[in-house]
Amino acid sequence: MMTEESTTQTPIMITESAIEQLENIRQSQNIPDDYGLRVGVKGGGCSGFSYELGFDSKKPGDEVFTVHGIEVYMKKAHGIYLMNMVIDWEEGLNNRGFSFKNPNASSTCGCGTSFSA
Repeated sequence: MMTEESTTQTPIMITESAIEQLENIRQSQNIPDDYGLRVGVKGGGCSGFSYELGFDSKKPGDEVFTVHGIEVYMKKAHGIYLMNMVIDWEEGLNNRGFSFKNPNASSTCGCGTSFSA
């Protein structure tokens, strides 16, 4: 008997520069090959919600997407907050790190990692 893993249209986009940094992190921190990228939201931060981004094992109930060859795990309930979000890597004088461009956020705070919906 075969079981199929459900994969649907990815709700998020990840830029090439962010993919490059994620691959560097995976290699430099010896992240296990069977871990994927967990993207989500959690309560907290200056605006009500903050983003979760990190490598993790697949959990029951996760939706699974593939973005530029990276397996992405997301709880289905988080999709409403993250639909069409773009994860980017910025490297500038004032800012260095992952940025989240979220069209669902009604407001964001100055740090860019907290939002309200």
